[in-house]
Amino acid sequence: MSPSLSQGKLYIVGIGPGGIEHLTKKAEKVLLASEYVIGNGTYLDQIAPVIKDIKRIRSGMGGEVERAKKAVELSSEHVVSIVSGGDANVYGMAGLVLEVVQKEGNIDVEIIPGVTAVSAAASLLGAPIVTDFAVISLSDLLTPVEMIEKRFKSAAEADFVIAIYNPKSRNRRENFGRAIEIIRKYRNDDTPAGIVKSATREGETVIVTTLGKIMEHNDIVDMSTLVLIGNSESRLWNNMIITPRGYQRKYEY
Repeated sequence: MSPSLSQGKLYIVGIGPGGIEHLTKKAEKVLLASEYVIGNGTYLDQIAPVIKDIKRIRSGMGGEVERAKKAVELSSEHVVSIVSGGDANVYGMAGLVLEVVQKEGNIDVEIIPGVTAVSAAASLLGAPIVTDFAVISLSDLLTPVEMIEKRFKSAAEADFVIAIYNPKSRNRRENFGRAIEIIRKYRNDDTPAGIVKSATREGETVIVTTLGKIMEHNDIVDMSTLVLIGNSESRLWNNMIITPRGYQRKYEY
């Protein structure tokens, strides 16, 4: 017989790209049902109008492990939500939290999906990811640079639309340019490209450009930015990016 579950509950909640209107109804419901909400301070501030008087436990970047352990500990007796920006399965807390649960206790866990940054950015750029696309993070805190570069090479060579998360930070300023160099070996310079900073949030900035000109906007790129590079069929129209899915090869319209 397996051990009984705790009396508490742990929700791993994707809160969306930042604008409170993009928080799902299910996410709002479980947050309001929680006794504690745990998360990075930036994300807690984004959902502050929702969680109001609920107890909050804040931490900064780099505190993910302790955050996950605290959430698991509290959820043995309390209803707890630990939050991730976007979706908890896309560079979020879902994997780490489940690893901690596996080691430390038989906790009742539910993962609540959220709108991802790539979805939010794509909606502002038109229709850039309606076909196969690859999502690659340029953060080398947990992944070796050599592995990241190999992934960019493979994705570019296979003609995936490429979405770049975490393109540049204060201490990591050269990786973005290197990634663009790799992609340019396999794509024409007139390939459509998009830069979206602070999608759905204050300070939202959307730039539609091309692969050959994207480094002209290098100064705007930071950790709050998502970059999209089209594939060989992507095209520009009306300051938007359209990537055909393939209907044009079968139908007339």
